[in-house]
Amino acid sequence: MEAPSLRARTTVEATVTAVEPLDHNRTDELSRAAATVLADCGRGEWVDRREDEPPEVDWERVGAFLDGDPEVDADVLDALGTLYDRYVRPYPSLLRVELEPERPLAFAAGQYVAVRFHDVPRVYSVASPPGADRLELCIRLVPGGRLTPELFGHLEPGDRVTVRGPFGEFTLRDPSGRDVAMLATGTGVAPLRSMIEYTLESGPDRVEGRRRDVWLFLGAGWEDDLPYRERFRALDAEHGNFHFVPTLTREQYLTDWTGETAYVQRAFLKYIDEAAAGAIDDDLAGVAGAAPDTGPRIDPGNVEVYACGVNAMVNDLLDVLGRVGVPPECVDAEGYG
Repeated sequence: MEAPSLRARTTVEATVTAVEPLDHNRTDELSRAAATVLADCGRGEWVDRREDEPPEVDWERVGAFLDGDPEVDADVLDALGTLYDRYVRPYPSLLRVELEPERPLAFAAGQYVAVRFHDVPRVYSVASPPGADRLELCIRLVPGGRLTPELFGHLEPGDRVTVRGPFGEFTLRDPSGRDVAMLATGTGVAPLRSMIEYTLESGPDRVEGRRRDVWLFLGAGWEDDLPYRERFRALDAEHGNFHFVPTLTREQYLTDWTGETAYVQRAFLKYIDEAAAGAIDDDLAGVAGAAPDTGPRIDPGNVEVYACGVNAMVNDLLDVLGRVGVPPECVDAEGYG
């Protein structure tokens, strides 16, 4: 499929066809985990244990405790603070919004559009691939933000919004012989999801008869903060050249998560090939090439990288890529926040 011009912008009206939470209400899990931590640190009286029901935690008391200067083990304090922060987070905090434009809106994988609802505009990356009948957006709640509180509080199927675009030059390069590594945090995966679906469905993953390996490293705190996680797992199972590596920094507080737990840029390092890992003689040497399985590896000298997420991740990643030998002209990155 030929990519549309990056400057071919248009304005269309669109009907909202779906508004669905991507994260979960995990209050019961949080209460069980917090009850265990509180019992371990001698504050079991803050928990009302009920037969055949989740315990009832005095979260207000927990919050006041954390705001003080508690003299408890650092690991206990970290666990309790992490659970409390998730408990007070609004639900839902992550939405999948599907729009049906009144006429087609052409865009290239990776671009974004401006959405106007109740006369307030905001830009969002398109998560659906070019040519799809409907536009899909992945939206994180920003408390006090210009538009997201309105979307999370009032947007419903059947509502009308105005869409203008496309915008942006964070798009796929012409197919080359290089493999592809994509890295994202949270909703930064939206443009990469569009790229991945387009690449696997339309053929840019095959060059001169060889299928390029396509990697996605997606990082978040909690598993339900990974947008499209089940879709990526399905693509991983369906396509031998697509590799999905989720990495979670907080999920182990609630479940027996056994996957990657490092920041996404450090998880990427674990999957570079042994030759490149062996050439590193600095503080990265203990991380590089340390993936636990014997599957495919990434050759830093033969890969193109796309990254989208929080600025801290992007900036650290750019430093890491340079130190392991990824050519800077083969890197495209967008940071925010």
